[in-house]
Amino acid sequence: MHWSVKLLVMPRAYGEGQDRRTEALRRIISTLASKNEELHHFLESVDNTVAGLQEESCKVMSELEEELEKLSSALKERGAELGDIINKEKQRKEAELERQLLEGRNALLSCEELLEFANQTLSVTNEEEFFTAAKQIKERVTMAPAFRLTTRPMVSENMSQYTVDFSTERAGLQRLYFLPVPGSPEIDTSRCAVRDNAITVAWQPIGETAEDGGPIERYELEYRKTNCDNPLRVTGACWEKICDIRNTEVTISGLKFDTLFVVVRVRARNKAAAGEFSEPVAMETRAFNFGFDAATAHAELKVQGDTITWEPQGVKGHEARLRSKDNKSSRGSTPSPHKTAESRVRRERFAGESYTVLGDQDMNKGCYYWELRPLDDWKSLSVGVAYRGNLGRFDQLGKSAGSWCLFASQWLQSSLAAKHNNRAKALDWQLPRRIGIYCDYDHGDLLFVDVDRLCLLHSFKTKFVQPLVPAFTVWCGSITIATGLQVPSFMGTFLETHRTPSQ
Repeated sequence: MHWSVKLLVMPRAYGEGQDRRTEALRRIISTLASKNEELHHFLESVDNTVAGLQEESCKVMSELEEELEKLSSALKERGAELGDIINKEKQRKEAELERQLLEGRNALLSCEELLEFANQTLSVTNEEEFFTAAKQIKERVTMAPAFRLTTRPMVSENMSQYTVDFSTERAGLQRLYFLPVPGSPEIDTSRCAVRDNAITVAWQPIGETAEDGGPIERYELEYRKTNCDNPLRVTGACWEKICDIRNTEVTISGLKFDTLFVVVRVRARNKAAAGEFSEPVAMETRAFNFGFDAATAHAELKVQGDTITWEPQGVKGHEARLRSKDNKSSRGSTPSPHKTAESRVRRERFAGESYTVLGDQDMNKGCYYWELRPLDDWKSLSVGVAYRGNLGRFDQLGKSAGSWCLFASQWLQSSLAAKHNNRAKALDWQLPRRIGIYCDYDHGDLLFVDVDRLCLLHSFKTKFVQPLVPAFTVWCGSITIATGLQVPSFMGTFLETHRTPSQ
């Protein structure tokens, strides 16, 4: 007995120790996996930083060379202008001196002729001829060009008025250094908000002195979507940019929140350059994003992105179904795994006159909102929610206890009705062009809103006991849905005034 007890106890102790070691090893592995993922993100971030640094350095080097080329071009252009002024002044003075030289040569020639005539007159012996020649000489001397010509150059050779002194500019160039850039702003999270599919980002500038880069002229904001709550570990997604922001706050509207977070960062720009980006901040979006579950779509409904189109198959479609039945009967009784999957998909599809498709995301707690817009060619549609498991292949929305919907039709005549559990309530409203659907699972509220007119079409009050899925029916035409939407602020007014149960 003594040995048998030992044999029974030791394996148990050994097993407990083994479990503890296994659990400890699992924790170590989990820690290592987390650290491994963190290192992967870090290395990827470093690689991106290296690539960005190389790209940015090439960019600033190119900008520096471009500025130097502009400076050199400006200097050459200014030098050419100054040289042209000097050449024009030189040409003006040369022309003036040439004119004086020509006049001087002409006067000298006239003077030499008069001297020769005077010398010849001295040898005249006839007194009358002498007096006549002397009189002519006297008259010619009075009119001689030499006596009218100034013997001083009209212009001087001095060109000192065009002397340049670039010592100040040269000293300025020698003092030239990189212009200061503004400091990184700081995002003020207390003033940031996410509302109505818009994000408002506010920030504080860090200094505007000369040391901080001078007066800030504008800001640049970048944002990108992610499912990671750590903004420093966001990789892969491209940054969307908003430039030329003049205030310290901006609102980005019309977003589709198909991720859990939006990461934002801001930088300031003065006349010289842009500074560093602020520390990124992750803003939680909290929106309901889903798509169509194509496996549930009726065979005559075409699922394409956010759009559903009714495409009747007619005789051609019936022939295809008959061929599939013949092939099924001619094959062996043991289907392949692929055929089994196809059969399961066919069983999940709606059929008959239930032209229905379900959403691919469940709703089991909290508040949800999405919108539906009929396209121009629609004739009949339904939109609402349903328990996925309670709908048969041939069930239509609103005709069972597990589905609630708004039915709209413009076939033969326009009609609008709310349907649930095979009961319909006619609604006296115009057919909406855009329908907003709000579901508060916890409080059992389901509201249908005309978004364009901001009026409540109908509200259901119930208690949901199973997970819900969005549900749609379309016949003859197309519908498109908008998802990734937050609950709009205008729903608060409807919820306050329509909390009473209605069926």
